[in-house]
Amino acid sequence: MIRFAIRFFLLSLAGMAALTAPSHAQTCRDSDISQAVMGQTYCLVVKTLAAHPGGLLVVLLHGDLSRGGPATYHVELAQELADANPNATVVAMLRPGYDDGEGHKSDGDTNNRRDHYTARNIDAVAAAIGNLKAHYKASRAVLIGHSGGAAFAGVIAGRHPGLADAVALISCPCNIPVWRANRRAGSSWPNSLSPSDFAAQVPPATTVVALVGTQDTNTPVSLSRDYISKVSATGAKASLVEISGAGHNVNERMRAAVLPHLSALIAD
Repeated sequence: MIRFAIRFFLLSLAGMAALTAPSHAQTCRDSDISQAVMGQTYCLVVKTLAAHPGGLLVVLLHGDLSRGGPATYHVELAQELADANPNATVVAMLRPGYDDGEGHKSDGDTNNRRDHYTARNIDAVAAAIGNLKAHYKASRAVLIGHSGGAAFAGVIAGRHPGLADAVALISCPCNIPVWRANRRAGSSWPNSLSPSDFAAQVPPATTVVALVGTQDTNTPVSLSRDYISKVSATGAKASLVEISGAGHNVNERMRAAVLPHLSALIAD
């Protein structure tokens, strides 16, 4: 009887805490936008490397990290871009469901980091970028994505036309059905949106550049080449940059190779 009473008391306390705890959305609204930003119903974690309201906004999206671990590697590239472009606001964003290994996690679901380029996740990121643009009164926005983040960026370019003035896709799985078919049998991602399906909606005023290593066996050059061809057909300024000898990951060599191209895109 005493054990039951204690258990009932503890459950009651837990229930009261749940009722009084702030929602994710409220927590996000109460946070400094340099650390978290609302994207529709999701609170997305960001790391702001530099803030210069009224100027250029640069947002970076990481890849899938399908083997696990925190999503932090894109922060290094973000810092290098901030250092090279001192008048830009540079933000590294955690995609829905990802964490930084330091107790911060974006709302949403990664579906075990599989088949998660969903409309809900992508639209949440797009809304968050829109909120960042409004907060910083950005005159121009550049969206940079790597791998799965490039898939997000490619979809956003056409699904949310005009949100970004320029888009850089690094190691892009730009045609999801073809990419998955080449990865392994039976691994289709039916819930994921594909940049190739939105290429025709990319506005002519948007600049798109795809950067891919010639030794990338995950997202080979052909995926980026075909996507750029489709975007070019709309009249948009689209180009392909092949990084000789580079693979899929954004390691030190890849960062050094893509940084000048990204800085040129930012300065354009």
